[in-house]
Amino acid sequence: MAEVVAETERLRLRTWEPEDRPEFVRHLNTPSVMRRLGGVQDEPAYTAAFDRWEALQRDHGHSFWIVERKEDGALLGFCGLKRVDSPGGEAMHGEFEIGWRLREDAWGHGYAREAAIAALDQAFSCFGAPHVVALTVPENTASHGLMIRLGMKRRPDLDFAGSFSPALPADLTVIVHRIDAADWRQQG
Repeated sequence: MAEVVAETERLRLRTWEPEDRPEFVRHLNTPSVMRRLGGVQDEPAYTAAFDRWEALQRDHGHSFWIVERKEDGALLGFCGLKRVDSPGGEAMHGEFEIGWRLREDAWGHGYAREAAIAALDQAFSCFGAPHVVALTVPENTASHGLMIRLGMKRRPDLDFAGSFSPALPADLTVIVHRIDAADWRQQG
């Protein structure tokens, strides 16, 4: 049974259920959604990703949670927290990282921001994170924009050559944004 981790006006962030997997693949393993994330994945790749996210929840009490629209129960994607473990980003390993991925028909409705605010609230109020980072590639301007709207600051001193996803090449330039707990509290 899924556990609701956080609720917003329009959304529910919850743990994964086995029946979420095919729905997630159908809506989010598409060329448009995956264009900056290594492309459409085959079954072994997305099964490995699901297994990693479930292990994060089991081992740390947080993960990339399902984002579900309250109005109709639609699975919109994920948003949540993991621990940095990216090759090349060893200096940040173990720190809190926020991530999100929404299906294409959910873009432009403010859902990612709403879910990310709920996830950051969890990071700082429930998990005691001193700060949270977000990782992306230079071309992902939509994610950059959301990071800025969340109050995250670009941290070029933390950028690294590596990858934040097994589906991506291992030698990407990964850029980092960060927000400290004190700065999050001031915004609230």
